[in-house]
Amino acid sequence: MLNLTNWKITLPTGPAEDPDEITQPTLDGFRSSPWFVTAASCAAVQFRAPVNGTTTSGSGYPRSELREMTANGASNASWSSTSGTHTMTFEEAFTALPATKPHLVGAQIHDANDDITVFRLEGTDLYVTNGDNAHYKLVTSSYQLGTRYRGKFVVSGGQVKVYYNDVLQATITRSFSGAYFKAGAYTQANCTNSSPCSETNYGQTLIYALSVTHS
Repeated sequence: MLNLTNWKITLPTGPAEDPDEITQPTLDGFRSSPWFVTAASCAAVQFRAPVNGTTTSGSGYPRSELREMTANGASNASWSSTSGTHTMTFEEAFTALPATKPHLVGAQIHDANDDITVFRLEGTDLYVTNGDNAHYKLVTSSYQLGTRYRGKFVVSGGQVKVYYNDVLQATITRSFSGAYFKAGAYTQANCTNSSPCSETNYGQTLIYALSVTHS
């Protein structure tokens, strides 16, 4: 359904601060229900991360999230905002939010140190972020769960252009390197701020299409 040749996935499972990661060629045909599995419609891939899921050492939040790779999945992608043009397009729907703190990231650009910009849903408010500014651009205040949308990041000449349903939402000027794309479900809640602390409390997305180009 998705061409995952140049991706790996981090799952919300595994020992503390050492979540399971699946790389190519194992990723080809891999599934882990319900965290990473073909959706019932057979039209999308489901990503789910519960509030009590395993987190990476650098984050307090769980994820079922793809990370961009190169060389047929053998190496971490790493590119610069000031050299070449780097584009990710995707079609996605947010389908579940954690209780109490209903925040979920569906796609992002990350550099060597931190996230550059993400699509972040908070309840019905969908934002494009800019670094630590989580509310940089309000895309819509009336997002309904299950609504499919088209997102796109275009990075070139020290700028990031962010599109929602083919409409430019934000232009972020930033020079950065060691960059890569990510997509999936990065739940922005955990057992300290969301209840119940169980697998039944989660963030979830469906990804219908995903494509990355570099030129």
